[in-house]
Amino acid sequence: MTDWAAKIEELTFRRNAVILVHNYQVESVQLAAGHLGDSLGLSRVAAEVEADVIVFCGVKFMAETAKILSPRKTVLLPRLDAGCPMADMITLDDLRHLKARYPDATVVTYVNSSAEIKAESDVCCTSANAVEVVRNVEGRRVIFVPDRNLGAWAARQVPEKEVILFEGYCYVHDRIRREEVEAARKAYPGAEVLVHPEAPMEVLELADAVCSTGGMLRHVAASPAREFVVATEEGLLERLRRENPHRSFFSAGRPKICSNMKRTSLGDVVAALELNRYEIEIDVETIRGAQVALRRMLDYAG
Repeated sequence: MTDWAAKIEELTFRRNAVILVHNYQVESVQLAAGHLGDSLGLSRVAAEVEADVIVFCGVKFMAETAKILSPRKTVLLPRLDAGCPMADMITLDDLRHLKARYPDATVVTYVNSSAEIKAESDVCCTSANAVEVVRNVEGRRVIFVPDRNLGAWAARQVPEKEVILFEGYCYVHDRIRREEVEAARKAYPGAEVLVHPEAPMEVLELADAVCSTGGMLRHVAASPAREFVVATEEGLLERLRRENPHRSFFSAGRPKICSNMKRTSLGDVVAALELNRYEIEIDVETIRGAQVALRRMLDYAG
């Protein structure tokens, strides 16, 4: 069997590369990470890391974000077919129509979006800081794209703002059902229920804590609970179990899997480093516009 880990270590050193891995990746890829985290944490790393090459094990919008924040670096996406259906749900025409209809609104765009949509936005956010961004942007009216569920959660936390939602969604989190969470709570009555804010509102209302993936990791570290029901993509539960071996973690219903996040293998990481594939390229004008929105996002905590 190929020793992928040794090969990756050698190639990473030779190319002065860093491997950024999202929490939803398969466990073998998680274990190869130079940095493992959520979108906000990895965005901060991409903006600051000292490396010539960034290999982003995630989906396309994440690699684009890294390129926007570090345009002089080579950014590689090991699988070209690792896309995000939610990011593809909104077009420039959709966003421009909303801006024309609500010209006084501030456009807050979830980082799960294309570079072109970011460039048309005032500020980006992640699931970790969406509420803070909506609360603190100027003006009373906000256009929030593309995730209706995350936008609705932010709107509930910031009732003084009028939040106009776009009807996009994460197909993984949108499938989490109230009945699944209720059944899991009955099955594990002592467990804390953690829910990702991309889930529908009726599910969020059942949570003990609504958190990004990074927020879930921090919540577990600070909690006295020994059992947790976790309503998010299964990759995070693998990390939680690995890092907290004396605690128990249960899916809310059947495990939720993002097929796009699971495409990347260690062999793909090696091929990316050996063959320089697949390099992310974004035109200068789009980078400049998107940088403004992403830099503003990084000013917020999460």
